[in-house]
Amino acid sequence: MPEEDLVDIKFRLYDGSDIGPFRYSSAATVDMLKQRIVSDWPKGKTIVPKSANEVKLINSGQILENNKTVGQCKVLFGEIAGSIIIMHVVVQPSLAKTKAEKKVDDSPKKAVCSCSIL
Repeated sequence: MPEEDLVDIKFRLYDGSDIGPFRYSSAATVDMLKQRIVSDWPKGKTIVPKSANEVKLINSGQILENNKTVGQCKVLFGEIAGSIIIMHVVVQPSLAKTKAEKKVDDSPKKAVCSCSIL
């Protein structure tokens, strides 16, 4: 594989720590990058993605789509040869899980007045 088809990417986490840098082919998809992030996620972090679907990659202010390749995103990365691209990682738990985890209070509501007359 020609050297110019390889891109060095480092992933910046929410707390400022980094994963990488790793070297990727221009044919690698954003979804492949996300799977690598999930598998290499540092131990002991308070926020941990459970799947690649919970990870959002941001570069140059744009959220990268899963089906795009690194080569297609290269325009966003810039054309500085030999530099390491830093992508920001955002973990966003799926809404279905967070709604299911919320405790539902089915107890009947009592009407309570807390007015004070002086």
